[in-house]
Amino acid sequence: MKQFMDENFLLDNEIGKKLYFEYAKDLPIIDYHCHLVPQEIYENKQFNNITEIWLYGDHYKWRAMRANGIDEEYITGNASDYDKFMAWAKTVPMLIGNPLYNWTHLELQRFFDVYDVLNEKSAPEIWEKVNAKLTSGEFRARDFIEKSKVKVVCTTDDPVDSLEYHIKLKEEAPEFDCKMLPSFRPDKGLEINRDGFQDWVKKLEQAADMSISSYDDFLSALEARVEFFNSIGGKVSDHAIDSMMYAEATKEEVVSSFQQALEGNKVSLDDERKFKSYTLTFLGKQYAKHDWAMQFHINAHRNNNTRMFNELGPDTGFDSMNDELVGKPLVRLLDSMDKENALPKTILYSLNPTDNSTLATITGSFQGGGVPGKMQFGTAWWFNDSKPGMLDQMTTLANIGVFSQFIGMLTDSRSLLSYPRHEYFRRLVCSLIGSWVESGEIPNDMELLGNIVQGISYYNAEQYFNFS
Repeated sequence: MKQFMDENFLLDNEIGKKLYFEYAKDLPIIDYHCHLVPQEIYENKQFNNITEIWLYGDHYKWRAMRANGIDEEYITGNASDYDKFMAWAKTVPMLIGNPLYNWTHLELQRFFDVYDVLNEKSAPEIWEKVNAKLTSGEFRARDFIEKSKVKVVCTTDDPVDSLEYHIKLKEEAPEFDCKMLPSFRPDKGLEINRDGFQDWVKKLEQAADMSISSYDDFLSALEARVEFFNSIGGKVSDHAIDSMMYAEATKEEVVSSFQQALEGNKVSLDDERKFKSYTLTFLGKQYAKHDWAMQFHINAHRNNNTRMFNELGPDTGFDSMNDELVGKPLVRLLDSMDKENALPKTILYSLNPTDNSTLATITGSFQGGGVPGKMQFGTAWWFNDSKPGMLDQMTTLANIGVFSQFIGMLTDSRSLLSYPRHEYFRRLVCSLIGSWVESGEIPNDMELLGNIVQGISYYNAEQYFNFS
């Protein structure tokens, strides 16, 4: 019987252990997609207790607590931070088999040297020990990033954002050994039928410092914001595409739909498809021009619980996998860019693991241009961010594509404590490759395998994004 989460955690074979400890363990991190708050990083936020940094805004934990019967008062309600922490400590022992169980203990171990198992009995002492470190002055927001050896953090930013904290951090904290860069997230500009579209266009007018009275103006404003993000160092876009859609469209058709939406009217589903398709193709050309990577996060079904959405709003733990077909519309969208030789580097993720083979084969249809892994089947995302989910994604990629060019892990997290997820991922990569060696499927060539592990852990992303 193995010891609980010892130094060989997740490393099931000797080759995997050697690969992890000699090649992967000490590499830095590129976190090319997350939801950290730029203001908190710029201000180097001091957290008062572990609940603030661990439970505020973490809908993964909120979802688990609700399923464990915890009352909402102790999740998003008005209970004290201590009582919310105790409610989480009550939940953790029930989470065996869930990655949250291991992530929780990795975070306690790596950041706070707490190796006790978290439960209701151990919680009061852990609360005191962790909070003493959090308030010591050595565990502020940037400290967690630097302690984790993170070299790049890509936040998620609306095109209308000023990016003031990205700019200030670069100007005022040259000693901070990490680049905080923006990611271009134009979802609100694509959801032409969603309430608030007209208000967002007004904000885009202000951000781009121009009047928007036509679709051409709209595209010019988006282009200007891409240019602005690029000037700050942005190299990544991100799109939440819950329903993958595509329709051939003329510009005249899209102009008409945009004018209707600008006047506050809804358009037909077919017109919505045309608007999104034409606009996304336009944006893809802008990304390609600047050598950006375009990310598509596909097939999430958001805000399932209307009552709780009305009470708490979005991103509070009431989402699920969607099961809409993605293959045909995605191929047509990518092809619309490729036909004009304007398809940017692209990373595809689906929240539904049944799409894995579809996405892996689609990426293979658009590789080229001398760019290693130009089209990426992205790492296991959200509900798939688990041991079996990661192994399934990596095995599918290896079976169908070029695993060695995989750009690896990201946190997709709102918490500064999430960086041990990269360790979790690297351990699985090394163990998977080691299992192939031990079964005789690949040779025991440590120079080759070590280089592959280091590429997937860090260097492939460094080359792919070219953040320097």
